[in-house]
Amino acid sequence: MTNETMIGITDVEKHYGSFRALGPVSAEIAAGEFFSLLGPSGCGKTTLLRLIGGFDDPTSGAIMISGMSMAGLPPNKRPTNMVFQSYAIFPHLNVAENVAYGLKRMRLGREEESRRVDAALAQVELTGLGPRMGDQLSGGQRQRVALARALVMRPKVLLLDEPLSALDKKLREQMQVELRHLQRQIGITFVLVTHDQYEALGMSDRIAVMFAGRIAQIASPREIYQNPASRQVADFLGGMNFMTCRDFRTQGAEYSALLPGLGTIAGKLDNGRGIDPDNATIGIRPERLRIVWDGETADPKIVGKVIDRHYYGEITNLLVSIEGQENPVSVVETNDFGADDIPVGSSITLTHDRDAFVVMEG
Repeated sequence: MTNETMIGITDVEKHYGSFRALGPVSAEIAAGEFFSLLGPSGCGKTTLLRLIGGFDDPTSGAIMISGMSMAGLPPNKRPTNMVFQSYAIFPHLNVAENVAYGLKRMRLGREEESRRVDAALAQVELTGLGPRMGDQLSGGQRQRVALARALVMRPKVLLLDEPLSALDKKLREQMQVELRHLQRQIGITFVLVTHDQYEALGMSDRIAVMFAGRIAQIASPREIYQNPASRQVADFLGGMNFMTCRDFRTQGAEYSALLPGLGTIAGKLDNGRGIDPDNATIGIRPERLRIVWDGETADPKIVGKVIDRHYYGEITNLLVSIEGQENPVSVVETNDFGADDIPVGSSITLTHDRDAFVVMEG
């Protein structure tokens, strides 16, 4: 990834009649960046991807790719290619013919066309499968053929519209790793649309979180997870305990608050972000609350009662009621093989790091 801007999006809106599906949105995507558009269904992420690819025209605003305006340019004239959710593999063509489909209009000659097809298949680790028919492929192989068919055109930007959603969980996780490795290997800009928070966190250099046609936050996965800009972002991206709060105060970049059952907390507002005291929310991720076992010392100590538990193999999620808090808090505990389960109804003592709380709007 470089500092060069590959895609510039400026005040882009898309209206369908009186309905505004998108915008205004503005963003810059760097050359060689793996950039994800993340959000719930209907948030506008696919609309934005289609506008970048030229499958729809913006109602207003501008889209630049590699310093050139895309106004009025159809998809086949843009330095982009798209991998759709359905893959659209032609079952009556073999793998090589599927990959070569877009090359036909370029009239490269049989030898050059074959060379580029072989190179694209090698990039997605399908060397030798050129003669296999499209209807003889597994889901993962079809996804790779779709990628090869896009990459063979040598785009500057690869657009991916939830390309892994049709795969089962294990294959999906495997393909996430392979897709990220492929992007690093070839070095072109990837723009991924997904509603899967873990997919976005695991694959992206940066993420744009979208709601109701607007971008709520753009940042690295770590920044968005650890310092969400709003309650809406925090609630969508991973688990977050939202705490009952009393007497929230700010002074410059510092804050203090009383959390019933936990006591007074204090800290710094992230990046000097301004917070309206009347619209502030305090949260803590489940993994930042820890159990204090017998014989351990901790400060602070928070007394609670286990009201539910869910075992997930490597972790257990506990729901703990704390007097004074309106909602039970979620606590994630890494399982120790051979250790006894914490029974529902038992008393428990928790603690947290001093910097574990996040202050956000909402």
